[in-house]
Amino acid sequence: MALDSITAGESHGPGLVTIVSGLPAGLGVDEAFINAELARRQGGFGRGGRMGIEDDRVEVLSGVRNGRTIGSPVALLIRNKDSRLDDAKKTPPIHRPRPGHADLAGALKYLTTDCRGVLERASARETAARVAAGALARLLLREFGIETFGLVRSIGGVRTDVEVTARSWRGMVAHRDASETYCPDPAATAKQVEAIRAIKHDKDTLGGQVEAHVFGCPPGLGSCMDWRDKLDARLAYAVMSVQAIKAVEIGLGTGVADRPGSRVHDPIRFDPSTRDTHTLGFERDTNNAGGTEGGMSNGQPLVIRATMKPISTLLRGMPSVDLNTKEAQQSQYERSDLCAVPAASVVVENVAAFEVARALRAKFAGDSLREMRAQFDAYLAAARSLPAQDS
Repeated sequence: MALDSITAGESHGPGLVTIVSGLPAGLGVDEAFINAELARRQGGFGRGGRMGIEDDRVEVLSGVRNGRTIGSPVALLIRNKDSRLDDAKKTPPIHRPRPGHADLAGALKYLTTDCRGVLERASARETAARVAAGALARLLLREFGIETFGLVRSIGGVRTDVEVTARSWRGMVAHRDASETYCPDPAATAKQVEAIRAIKHDKDTLGGQVEAHVFGCPPGLGSCMDWRDKLDARLAYAVMSVQAIKAVEIGLGTGVADRPGSRVHDPIRFDPSTRDTHTLGFERDTNNAGGTEGGMSNGQPLVIRATMKPISTLLRGMPSVDLNTKEAQQSQYERSDLCAVPAASVVVENVAAFEVARALRAKFAGDSLREMRAQFDAYLAAARSLPAQDS
């Protein structure tokens, strides 16, 4: 069965639901880990008042018995404390759309002058459900030695150049978690915080860039045979679907345009000492490809970079129109963040993890975790035994 997920829920509705299907039976479900990821998504300097109201935690509704999956769809519920969707006084109609949000396009799509219904679903509050699904998928990845690390690369032009590698990332986790902006560089963090403070004074918002790294992927996840199965394409599609993300890069990304091929493609060497690892001994001294070649993982760390635009709800508003009168008006204000880049780093990390888990599940099927493990081990053994006599 293919791994898949769907979310439901509105920003101020009763709660958010995600249903994850296709997990093998026998996977341990660590609710504390999922809740920790939800708490990280709520954090970061520049978040709005909503995060002080909510205390996101999952309730497992189905698919788990005695802490382990049973093979059926897993349904997770995150209740909203700020549940007031049907209260017209607390969630009034929105007739003055915000530039940059789904307000106008959605109102026209659904033939209404009230943007409320659209903005409730289009809200980034939905990403809590996607983080829960991604955290659940990461529990599966860990069973196969695959781990992830997300960070903030820049906010409002304040950038860190820290190098994230398979050797360095574990040492960065504590620095990232101690950072108010989820940036594992104390000096950059301080400047990013000041930039957010300054933008608050201007009643404006800030965007930035985040990265997700996935370590331990064996070669061969994804496919070059069908464009719909290309791993890099699936990662880009999933990450681009995250609210406010406007660009996605894999590895060197747009940097490939400025270099000759000799400085883009990663030379291959064979190291017998790593033959028994997930790389099968095929090593690279650079990773400009970001861990994918031809739509497949190549054994190197996956590197996904996403650019987030500034939040579209400004304290000072922006020029807009009243959808009922068509007269010029400032856009309406809806409680929001000044900067949600730190939260986006958590979302992108978990969304990317879910896509990797989908690719892993597609290659190594089976109704139970035990079957999946047997297929995984058999594949690595066969790959290490190359060249076979019939190849």
